[in-house]
Amino acid sequence: MRLGSDGFVVEEGLDQHYEVLKELGDCHTALGHFDRARQCYEEAALLAPDNPGPHVGRGVIGLECGSMDEAERAFREALDADAACAEAWAGLAMVFQQRRQFSDAFEMYMKCLQRDPDNLAALLGLFQASRQMGTFARVIGYLEAYLDRHPGDASVLFCLASLYARDGRLREAEDALQAVLALLPESGDAAALLDEVRRRLAASPAEAHRP
Repeated sequence: MRLGSDGFVVEEGLDQHYEVLKELGDCHTALGHFDRARQCYEEAALLAPDNPGPHVGRGVIGLECGSMDEAERAFREALDADAACAEAWAGLAMVFQQRRQFSDAFEMYMKCLQRDPDNLAALLGLFQASRQMGTFARVIGYLEAYLDRHPGDASVLFCLASLYARDGRLREAEDALQAVLALLPESGDAAALLDEVRRRLAASPAEAHRP
């Protein structure tokens, strides 16, 4: 036995076969050939039962097909194989978000980001769940940490600006929106929010606090 390229133990001589099956499954999923993709993932799982990858693949199919029960089963099987699998936590979060169980989705996104702080899909999902719940403080910290590592990400900057605005941190919102418009001068959403923030600042300067 030895480690395959993804770091999971596979039988000697079978790792290449596993990787081909997994990649085929991913390709079929991208093309919408879900039955073929499932077959590839199932065969790959037999070759590497401790690898969460094929289960994550089946979970993605469930999400694509709108079968949340299928997706949840697959992502939980991935976590049974590897409890640290960030993709599986993100997948479960998406399942709960589709079911409008925003508190559960929030916690799952948090678990994903604890394992993979640069997972942009989970970060934006966390932002969406927070807006549904009206809970911002924990999300702001994750967005700020992400932007420390990726300062040019305009989509995350805009999310952060909108949370600053909702939290009454208007000067910080203004700064973030100006940064967004420096990166994306044609962004109508950023320009509109910046106008709103500036109107609020003019109407009530006392709101323009920094923590």
